[in-house]
Amino acid sequence: MNTFTEYLKNYTDNKSICILGFGREGRSTYRLIEKYCTPESVTIADLNPVNNPPENVKIITGKNYQDCLDDFDIVFKSPGIVLEKSPAELKCEITSETQVFFTVYREQIIGITGTKGKSTVSSLIYHILKESGKDTYLVGNIGVPVFDIAEDVKQSTVIVCELSCHQLEYMTVSPTDAVFLNLYEEHLDHYGNMENYYNAKKNIYLHQKEYDCLVINSDIEYEFTGAYDYTISATNPDADIYVYSGIKGKIHFHMDDYIYNIPTENIKLLGVHNHYNIAVAYFITSFYVEQEEFEKALYTFNPLAHRLEYVATVDGVRYYDDSISTACATAIEALKSVPEAGTILIGGMDRGIDYTSLADFLNGSDVNIICMETSGRRIFDMIQNMDFRNPERVHYVPHLEDAVNLAHKITPSGKSCVLSPAAASYGIFKNFEERGDVFKKLVSELK
Repeated sequence: MNTFTEYLKNYTDNKSICILGFGREGRSTYRLIEKYCTPESVTIADLNPVNNPPENVKIITGKNYQDCLDDFDIVFKSPGIVLEKSPAELKCEITSETQVFFTVYREQIIGITGTKGKSTVSSLIYHILKESGKDTYLVGNIGVPVFDIAEDVKQSTVIVCELSCHQLEYMTVSPTDAVFLNLYEEHLDHYGNMENYYNAKKNIYLHQKEYDCLVINSDIEYEFTGAYDYTISATNPDADIYVYSGIKGKIHFHMDDYIYNIPTENIKLLGVHNHYNIAVAYFITSFYVEQEEFEKALYTFNPLAHRLEYVATVDGVRYYDDSISTACATAIEALKSVPEAGTILIGGMDRGIDYTSLADFLNGSDVNIICMETSGRRIFDMIQNMDFRNPERVHYVPHLEDAVNLAHKITPSGKSCVLSPAAASYGIFKNFEERGDVFKKLVSELK
């Protein structure tokens, strides 16, 4: 056993354990507990039926699956599970893979969160470290449970961990290196308001210690913890790290009075917002690699799917898949980033987001606007009720297929069409990946 598995064994020894949620993370938790630990008992609780359940383990399913939580000493909660009661109302100890993993390995972790961009930044940091010969793993919200790598971590390992609000919500441990990219309206259907959403997110840094490192967007008010803190911004010139939006690829690191010019002609990341992501990666990886190694790896980094991903050119129109977009800011950035934007497809599940900033931006542009689904209907109605310039550019259709067909008809040759919905996909598609895949399939059928 290594340090982690010894800790996990001692932590669960002779305790009654509940694994709350038996998806990928829940199965990862069970695997290590079954392999290394000697708990008093293990129970699996899930709203849905459990496929291929382990033998000799009690299974609790159905709508009342959380009624049993106080029967256990420790409950490992999966990120996708929303607790019906707060931990303060429960007698059991609520924990998670992330909490336990960070307790052991926090000093080797680079943690990244933010409403948008965290997958790109996490993947970019990992790619740079990996290409530079570092012993490193990419885990967390990106799709790899932290327990999947726990047995293989060495003293030299650098762990890059993407963290969602759900993973951070009840955390009492923060990583040594923390990145908080941005904060926009999101997940309000769960949190109710921005304060609750931020309170979950801020655990990325709230429990940091003296000499830890925090990189945080200058627009976010944060509590000083004793860590070295560095603000970053693409709008505030006084931030410690300032990304010039008007000068292509220029980053000013005020703490060193150093300017770095991104080699934009040699990289595949599209859009000024990705210069911000590159600035974060440059700063964080500077603790581990030289600039020459950074740039060599940056040249070979491929953008992630569904993030301003070029799909195809059909009848002279370039199509881009930005299905990851679930906020006004990302849709606005998409229009700023694609070459010769001609049409944007927006709309999806309505989570109650305020679309005023997007409507105002669209009013100042000349693109065709195709709204769809419930939130698209609300945006369309909002535009109809405002003093909108060239309202004939605004259209409403029910679904994505209708939107793609209409875009094919009205987007001028030489322009770009981008799917950047500024809305969640749930209830219409399984996730944003499926939405993006459907979009790409519909575009391929235009040929």
